[in-house]
Amino acid sequence: MKDYLAQIEKLRKDAAECALIRDLATDPAKREVFDRLARHLTVLADQVEMAMLERKTGTDPSGP
Repeated sequence: MKDYLAQIEKLRKDAAECALIRDLATDPAKREVFDRLARHLTVLADQVEMAMLERKTGTDPSGP
């Protein structure tokens, strides 16, 4: 469980750093790349969190 929590924390931190770089970037291409990275890392963190919940409860929280 600690593995999941550590990975979620790292992914969210990395996503926040990418968002910061995106916000500070003046080059539109660089801004787009870091926006995509921030969104992708956030999705990955969400997926790890869902996998952790599934494993903990033995169910799929997104399904019926």
